[in-house]
Amino acid sequence: MDTPRDEAFDIHSADVCDTYRQAIARADQGVRTISFDEKTGMQALEPLTAGKPVRPGHIEKREFEYKRHGTQALLAGMDVVTGKIIPLVRDTRTEQDFSDWLNRTLMSDPHAVGWHFVMDRLNTHMSEAAVMAVARVEGTPDNELGVKGKSGILKNMKTRAAYLSDTSHKIVFHYTPKHASWLNQIEIWFSILVRRFLKRNSFTSKENLKARLHLFVDFFNEKMAKPFKWTYKGRPLQV
Repeated sequence: MDTPRDEAFDIHSADVCDTYRQAIARADQGVRTISFDEKTGMQALEPLTAGKPVRPGHIEKREFEYKRHGTQALLAGMDVVTGKIIPLVRDTRTEQDFSDWLNRTLMSDPHAVGWHFVMDRLNTHMSEAAVMAVARVEGTPDNELGVKGKSGILKNMKTRAAYLSDTSHKIVFHYTPKHASWLNQIEIWFSILVRRFLKRNSFTSKENLKARLHLFVDFFNEKMAKPFKWTYKGRPLQV
C-alpha cells in the first residue's frame, strides 16, 4: 500500500525551494532573500581547570567539570546569495526580539527593492509584532490590521501568517513545512557555528560569549561566507 502524500508538505517545500532557486535573479533586481532561525540555549561554559593540549601519542584532554554562566539566544539570518550572516544576540527569543531583528535587518539595506524570508512556523514568526513591523513598510491601514484575538489581520495566527506570506507585498515570509527544519539553509550554518565556535570553547560570562560570537560572525562574513549549493527541489504535487 502506498504511503499517502502530504500535500501541505509538497506545497510549502516547493515554495521554499523555488525561493532559493530565484534568489540570484531577485538579487540582481535588488531583492534580498534571507534564511532565518533562532539558536537558543547557547551555554556560556567555563571549565574549572585548563585542559591538556594534543601532543604526540596523546589526544586532547578536557576538564569535565564546568562553571555555568548562563545562556544566550542567537537570532540569525543568512543571505542566501552571499552566505553572510545577520546576527542579533539576546537573553530571550520573544516575538519582540524577532521583531527587533526584523526591523534591524530591513534598516540595514534601505535601498533593497524587496525581501523574501524563509523561516519555520514558530508562533513568534506569525506574531502581532511581526505583522506590525511589516505593516509599517507596506503602509497597511490600521483599520485593516484590526485587533488581536478579535478582528482583521491581527485576529489569529492563521490571518497573521496569511498577511505575512502575501506575495504581493514587498516583504514576503515563506514558511517551511512542519517538522522540516532541514529545509532552512540557516540550519547548515548553525552546524558550522557549533563545530567551529561553540564546541570545546570556554566562556567566562554571557557577555564574553556574546562579544566573541559577534567577532566570529564578523570573521565568518569576511573570510568564509559563501552560498550553499542547494540541490533539493521539493516533491512535485501529483495531479
